[in-house]
Amino acid sequence: MKMPVFRGAKRWSLLVAGLFLSSISLAACGENSPSILNTAGPVAASESGVFYAILVIATIVFVGVEGVLIYSIFKFRERPGMPAPKQLHGNLKVEIIWTVAPALILFLVLGYTIRGLFEVATQPADPNTVEVEAIGHQWWWEFHYPKYNFSTADSLVVPTNTVIHVNLYSNNVIHSFWVPELTGKTDLIPGHNNQIWFKADIPNKTYLGICAEFCGTQHANMKFNVVVNTSDTFQTWLSTQQQAAAKPTAGSLAAQGAQVFVNAGCTGCHGIVGENIKASPNPRVACNDPTKACLVGPDLTHFGSRNLIAGGVLENNVKECQPGNLKNCNLAKWLRDPAAVKPGNDMAIGKLTDEQINQLVAYLESLK
Repeated sequence: MKMPVFRGAKRWSLLVAGLFLSSISLAACGENSPSILNTAGPVAASESGVFYAILVIATIVFVGVEGVLIYSIFKFRERPGMPAPKQLHGNLKVEIIWTVAPALILFLVLGYTIRGLFEVATQPADPNTVEVEAIGHQWWWEFHYPKYNFSTADSLVVPTNTVIHVNLYSNNVIHSFWVPELTGKTDLIPGHNNQIWFKADIPNKTYLGICAEFCGTQHANMKFNVVVNTSDTFQTWLSTQQQAAAKPTAGSLAAQGAQVFVNAGCTGCHGIVGENIKASPNPRVACNDPTKACLVGPDLTHFGSRNLIAGGVLENNVKECQPGNLKNCNLAKWLRDPAAVKPGNDMAIGKLTDEQINQLVAYLESLK
């Protein structure tokens, strides 16, 4: 006599184990985590549409198959005295049905997928299209606006309801550009330049972007954000970014920090327009041309206007960076010990005194 599979303590242990594993999977869902289903643009909406279409089709198939299975288990279960069931092997009609039906379902899935591919591949015409070059470094993102000839880091600022054309480059390893709520993943492959486009529907919002391809020890800390502004705010931002860095008042703490910036060798890796460079170079061109100066670190011309530090590891909490009170200042933490904040980074800076850090923080945060 066969014993039931679920019995007594075994049944309860399996139930408890199932609940425990479910709680672990649900614990990974955080309210601040971006979702591909919480769309804020046409590209992400198209991709989520494909997901929902396939989900509905798969659910119908699952419910149908499981329903027939459960019905068959109860309807045709063996009973005492039952004759042997009729064999259907070689039944042409049944074989045609279970061959054609899955094929039609797969063609339906293929149709939704191809439609989605064409929707995201075709960039709509927009006279106000903003072109940006996204360069993947190890481990931070640089964004160059070629039409306006300036670069920024960690934050991609765009106007709402405008096509954003992004050219993707890498001269080190493969990275992957992904903003879940705006656009899908696209790889940055050395020697093979890719491109994507997206639009953002909601102004005055900030969306998290990440690298979706393992690129080294700090891959998980290679983050950026997309800041969506109204058209007017974006134009104001553009005008500000095209200007040289403001000169600090002579004798001020910020002016002392500007001197530290030069004396500490920061100019070897970072550029500040009006300080040690005349204009923001195109990083993609400069870093692939041995005759041109290639800055290893981000352009800091308007560092104080950014909200992320060190490839998205830290927020630029300006309010906590008051002169003489840097206990909770993230920029001070970064300057004091970059290796502790982001191991393996290229920030080759010597040991700075508390006074020098205080001066540098004042200078860098003044660069609006």
